Order: sequence, then structure tokens, then C-alpha cells
Amino acid sequence: MDTLVFAAVLAAAFLHAAWNAALKLGLDRFSSVILLAVVQALIAIPILPFVEQPLWAAWPWILASIALHVGYKIFLINAYQYGDLSQVYPLARGSAPLLVAIVSGPVIGEPLSPVALFATFAIGCGVMLMGLKGGADLGRMNGKALAYALGTAGFTASYTIVDGMGARVAQSPSGFILWMVVGDAVGMLIYGWILRGPGALAGSIGAWRIGIAAGAMSLGSYWIAVWAFAHAPIALVAALRETSVLFAVLLAVVFLGERATRWRILAAAAILGGVVTMRL
Repeated sequence: MDTLVFAAVLAAAFLHAAWNAALKLGLDRFSSVILLAVVQALIAIPILPFVEQPLWAAWPWILASIALHVGYKIFLINAYQYGDLSQVYPLARGSAPLLVAIVSGPVIGEPLSPVALFATFAIGCGVMLMGLKGGADLGRMNGKALAYALGTAGFTASYTIVDGMGARVAQSPSGFILWMVVGDAVGMLIYGWILRGPGALAGSIGAWRIGIAAGAMSLGSYWIAVWAFAHAPIALVAALRETSVLFAVLLAVVFLGERATRWRILAAAAILGGVVTMRL
């Protein structure tokens, strides 16, 4: 992976951690997810006329990406309904890059070297260990939570592959990502209307200031990732993105006074080991 792409993806991972840290809105996760989707679309719409538009051949990929991102959010909301954050998040995020790595050769046509595979698995396993050993016991995880968490991982792996390949077909990563987030917001608003009617966004109006900041960082984070998909192996970018968990823990330890347990240190070592190996 090129040094510029490597540094950019690490910056995207930090932004991902930062918007998660900023989004302490006191909202339920349903409202938070919809608020983020809407804010990203409101930022994307005025930018769209100033970026290169995706080729027409990319529109099936964009539509598929929209469907997968909406499905991801729906599964994530349901996973949090039945399971704890400390169970769901690391399982969903850590296993997704492992899935992408497994299918990278036969599906994407980008087989990974043994060193790259080791780096990817070290990061993915480190992410899962970081959360699971710092939270509730996976063995006591609600069956529905487990199913939704694994489904979330499947959607994450799927949209990662579709977005990576779609951005290449589009020949405009910016046009691809901006149209996708607009469609994603429409899909989530329809889903919110079905479940909660016109009041789906009412509870989040008071949090619009933080929502704008979190939405901008979230859009910037994934915008960088999609750009990186077009310039580096998709599986490696997907794995490197998950270092956001490490940044999140560092922010929690430094600014929130959380304790750096031995399991967190071990998990951090695994993630850092994967990052260093990726540069070999």
C-alpha cells in the first residue's frame, strides 16, 4: 500500500473514532443513526455539482451500495436492541475485514500475500479482543444479538467490496460516495417513517450541532476510505480502517479516564502488530 494511501486511511480511522466519541447525544441508537444519515446527505448535496460525476456504468453499483448501507444500519440498530455495545460492536467490526480478506482473491481478484493476510487477521482479531474482553461475556450473548451482529458484519463486508469495485468502475470515488450517502439517507428516512411515522427525527432536532460535527467527520472518514479503495487492495484498506477502535480506546483512556486493562493492551499490541506488518 502506498504511503499516502496508508496515512490517509489511518486519518480516516481517527475521524471514525472521533465522530463516535462526539456522538454522545443521549439519543436512542435509532435516532442517532438516522440523524447521521440525514446530516451526511445535507453536506453531500451542495458538493455534488462540483465533483466529477460517476460513469453511468457505476449506477448499478451505487444502487447496490445504497441497499447494503441501509441494510447494515437496520441490522446494527436491531443488534443494539438485543445486545450490549461491548458485545455487538467488536464482533461486527472485527469480523468484517476478515470476511473481506477471505473472499478478496476469488471475488475481487486481489489475492493477499501471506504477510498481508497475517496483518489483516491480526487487526481483525485485535479489534474483537479489544471489545469482547472489555465488556460482557460473548458466551452469554443473546441469540438474536449474535445473529444481527454477524448479519451486520456481512453487510459491512458486502458494502466494502461493492463500494471498492464500484468506485473503480465510476472513475470518480467522490461522485460515487456522495450519491451513495444521499440515497442512503432517503432509504433511512423511509425506514424511520415506516417504524415511527413523521416523528422519526423529532427526538434528534435538539442535537443538531453535534450531529453536524459527527456527520461531517463520518462522511469525511468514509469518503477517504472509498478513495483508498480505488488506489489500494480493498481488503487491506478495510482492515486498516478498523484501527479506529484503537483510536477510540486511546481517546477514552486519555480524555475519559478509562482504565487501560491488560486485555486492552494485548489487543492494542495485536492491532499495532498488524499495522506494522502491513507496511513490510
